[in-house]
Amino acid sequence: MEEKRIAVIAIVIDDPSAVSEVNKALHEHNEMIIGRMGIPYRERGISLISVAVDAVADEISSLTGRLGRINGVSVKAAISKK
Repeated sequence: MEEKRIAVIAIVIDDPSAVSEVNKALHEHNEMIIGRMGIPYRERGISLISVAVDAVADEISSLTGRLGRINGVSVKAAISKK
């Protein structure tokens, strides 16, 4: 069995119409989420979300891949080494 890792996923939403799809993806992976912080930056018309997760690397990659395929969304993950 693969070992779980702690990661922080950074999500930048440039298209406000993508917010509901991002929230749906996060809700469907809520079992791995430790915490979440969202910041709407109204002056620039973007939203920033950071999500702390505890999961195996394949699950983290699956979530970031799904989020990255949403139009108007950019995603990066920083994953612990242990």
